[in-house]
Amino acid sequence: MPLEMNREVFITCAVTGAGDTTAKSGHVPITPKQIAESAIEAARAGAAVVHCHVRNPETGAAARNRELYREVTDRIRSADVDVVLNLTAGMGGDLVFGNVEAPFPVNPAGTDMAGATERVAHVAECLPEICTLDCGTMNFSLGDYVMTNTPSMLREMARQMTALGVRPEIEAFDTGHLWFARQLVEEGLIEDPVLIQLCMGIPWGAPDDLNTFMAMVNNVPKHWTFSAFSIGRNALGYPAAAVLAGGNVRVGLEDNLYAGKGRLATNAELVEKAVGVIEGMGAKIIGPDQVREKLKLRKR
Repeated sequence: MPLEMNREVFITCAVTGAGDTTAKSGHVPITPKQIAESAIEAARAGAAVVHCHVRNPETGAAARNRELYREVTDRIRSADVDVVLNLTAGMGGDLVFGNVEAPFPVNPAGTDMAGATERVAHVAECLPEICTLDCGTMNFSLGDYVMTNTPSMLREMARQMTALGVRPEIEAFDTGHLWFARQLVEEGLIEDPVLIQLCMGIPWGAPDDLNTFMAMVNNVPKHWTFSAFSIGRNALGYPAAAVLAGGNVRVGLEDNLYAGKGRLATNAELVEKAVGVIEGMGAKIIGPDQVREKLKLRKR
């Protein structure tokens, strides 16, 4: 497939993830107030979309608490800057097996399994414009942890998201996830326009080399909208790759903690770096209203 550079690009900032990053950087927001403030700063720096997890305010660990999501949502919506709100629905599929000789019983430390309705309960309450749908199961990082998303679970979560009028953002960690996304469209469980996030470089999904990245891009139907990111050392270079391949850009402290070698970043700094790359390539940054029009989002 020939490269078709995207000339009108939106930036998503992934503000804080579920990983153990809070001990590595004091810039990773933990409380709802910190998460909202960091999202607002990212929006001022040029992000049209903010993608938010929540954390336990006392421990910094990943959380699924609806009241925390409600506070983050309300704070962002009451700010004096406009931004498209994207909440994760990836929590509740965390399975940690016992060990290599005795996988059962599972390890309660880190295991968090919930049903479809519970996994989207905060989405139903907060009604963001977008929420994520991790479109497959995979071995994730090291040890005995598996990110679990069965076909039946994904079908039901997609059905509920669509019924709520919330646009699913399909998070694809490998080509098979894109295959299943096409199946969800064929079954009428998600509607056009389809939004894809290509998640590169996460062990043990798709590596972030350019050959694999283009294999992912080539499996995205031409009329779908996609964005892409990589974690770690290649995160700062991926905005250029994403735009050149015809996509949009995601940056943020969920994916990468550094603005340069040994220099810890804020979310706003990472957005500013992405803006510089995109504009330096001759493309235009588009804002939240243009993203809403492009993706037919319902603003609340």
